[in-house]
Amino acid sequence: MELSAFSVVDVDPHGGDAHRDRYAEVLDLAESAEAGGLSAVWVAEHHFQPGGVCPSPPVLLAACAARTRRVRLGVLVSVLPFHRPIELAEQYAMVDRLTGGRLNLGVGSGYIPLEFEGFGVDPATKRERFDHHLEVLLAALDGQEVRSDEPGAVPVRLNVLPVQRPHPPLWIAVQRREAIPFVARRGASLALVPYATVSGLEELGSEIAEYRAHLPAGARARVSVAVHLYAGPNPDVARAALQRYLEARLATQSVHFQEKVKRDPHHATAASIEASGFAVFGAAAQVAEGLRAYERIGVDEVLGIFDFGGLAPDEVRRSVRDLGAKFARRPAPT
Repeated sequence: MELSAFSVVDVDPHGGDAHRDRYAEVLDLAESAEAGGLSAVWVAEHHFQPGGVCPSPPVLLAACAARTRRVRLGVLVSVLPFHRPIELAEQYAMVDRLTGGRLNLGVGSGYIPLEFEGFGVDPATKRERFDHHLEVLLAALDGQEVRSDEPGAVPVRLNVLPVQRPHPPLWIAVQRREAIPFVARRGASLALVPYATVSGLEELGSEIAEYRAHLPAGARARVSVAVHLYAGPNPDVARAALQRYLEARLATQSVHFQEKVKRDPHHATAASIEASGFAVFGAAAQVAEGLRAYERIGVDEVLGIFDFGGLAPDEVRRSVRDLGAKFARRPAPT
């Protein structure tokens, strides 16, 4: 199992950290991840609200590429219903070339109501738009002739193609369990954010088993799971940051987390998320040991959310460095 870093690039919805440069902090996270031996750095795409302030992942990933040489760089996710797929193909093909073939491409259909409203996209059409845009995106990245849906558009081929062929490795993010067989049948890797959707590790393991049961024979697909992580001497500081993060997710219309909390209000607390195993805090050795539970249920990559809820950059930096070193040195499970 690999360890990576995943930044939602969230800010305080009340403006309490307006002095902070979150983009500089993500660049620092990328450098720390590379120095710590992590496998990848992923960033989220969000719009119009403080739950995430990275509206253009290709720009931020290109900046991360300039600061790193080895670590892979990923988007989780590119929200396909909001964009013209040919433009996305051009942008991510350039990122793959600028990174020397280090791009991981995660895609999804979106879940924040304000974002759909801001783009004028009817949420009822998101599945249809996602399916069509993904088909065009992958065909364009493969160098095939594609046509925009705009009136009068002519067929074109990209004049910049990715290093990785036919396209960078593909992940599809899932928030609802019924979508898991769809992802599996197309042979794509699966990305999950379980704190927002499921009750505990047992339910998460059941989802992963269902995914693997539907994979085509011989598919080389992976399961990546986002987990809040803190390795250091101040776990109570991390718990307070997680509580701020959860409250901000509820305030910014994180629909699936809202639904989970509505079903069981105690899931709105940091203590509950930590007890469920979806946040792992403590000394580096403790955290590395705690992550074994994910290995046992079939997770291939833990997407460590290290920079959450206004946690101080020095705490994030130390956490990534110390856990990366401990994780890399841990003995293989027997």
